[in-house]
Amino acid sequence: MLLPSRTAVLNYMFDKCEVDVKSVMAALKNDYGNEKQFNEKMYLDHLMALEANGMVEMSSYELDENDELIMRYKITDDGKSTVEKYVDKRYRIA
Repeated sequence: MLLPSRTAVLNYMFDKCEVDVKSVMAALKNDYGNEKQFNEKMYLDHLMALEANGMVEMSSYELDENDELIMRYKITDDGKSTVEKYVDKRYRIA
């Protein structure tokens, strides 16, 4: 059984300093890569929804060598307490 993908994103971020959408997708690809909604737009939507709910915050942004915007996020204390409260320890990414 897998966590809902948005919860998996938050769970992945639990012990990370900073993530961007590509690093999240790389980490979750083995479990979620075959899903139709496994694409950058959807995973950016997950990060932005988590931000809107106070679970993560944007920590930095920059343009890469292709002039694409890279936004980095970090988990907040509320996000960490949500993971601790709702994600069973067997699903925690170490």
